[in-house]
Amino acid sequence: MIVLADSGSTKTHWCFILNKTVVKEITTAGINPFYQTQEEIQQELYQRFVPYIPPQEIREIYFYGAGCVPDKIPILRNALTSFFHAEIHIHNDLLASCRALSGSIPGIVAILGTGSNSCLYDGKEIVGNVSPLGFILGDEGSGAVLGKMLVADILKNQLPESLIKRFFVRFDLTPAKVMERVYRSPFPNRFLAGLSVFLHENMHEYPVLKNMVEKSFSAFFERNILQYGCGGYAVHFSGSIAYYYQDILKEVAEKYNRQLGKVEMYPMPGLIEYHSSFQEGRWK
Repeated sequence: MIVLADSGSTKTHWCFILNKTVVKEITTAGINPFYQTQEEIQQELYQRFVPYIPPQEIREIYFYGAGCVPDKIPILRNALTSFFHAEIHIHNDLLASCRALSGSIPGIVAILGTGSNSCLYDGKEIVGNVSPLGFILGDEGSGAVLGKMLVADILKNQLPESLIKRFFVRFDLTPAKVMERVYRSPFPNRFLAGLSVFLHENMHEYPVLKNMVEKSFSAFFERNILQYGCGGYAVHFSGSIAYYYQDILKEVAEKYNRQLGKVEMYPMPGLIEYHSSFQEGRWK
């Protein structure tokens, strides 16, 4: 059995494939070795993964994940090998989007989800990458940054009073609870990204919220996409933020004379298609 995993900071989508047929799919919490220890990843696997699929049935694992940078890959590899006696391939989540959305065609590929990232893809490998820097220093256009912008304007009374009241009722929060979750709780990026849905729910009634999304998307293009040049390449996007706000994304892309390519919430369907082609009798 082959396992494909697509992991962001919020959730991991696991797909189990036998003879090119998807036999099972499950979702666990996000696995990110940049923020989690080996022990924390093992605990998540033990509770949410191992009970559903006997490890001995798995021959190969292709794990694409946020935070899978070279110096953090050993953390994830050690966690996986503690359960699975399988051939393990670990790549970052950006390569998953490249393979799923662009296939063998060169292009610019980006992720707008809890975090954000982008790259220049030559049809085989990532050949250019502007560091996303995380939601404190970068991650423009991401759910975490949109949530941060929203919360900052709410706590500084920069939005209409009716909207501020609606926000606190919607999420059962107070200013004190927000500060606690952001500064003293684990995974503040997940918390902030979860608040960003408020923008989508209310921006048609309050144009100031749409302006907030446009501003963040414009920053994403200016600080990331435009650095790659390659104006003739399509710009493909994956991730929930890209998917739900794709109308605004298209407007911003046109503002910068860029062609918006594929926009998908999840890369998994494209990954399945990509990996289903055999090369010398083995999966790619």
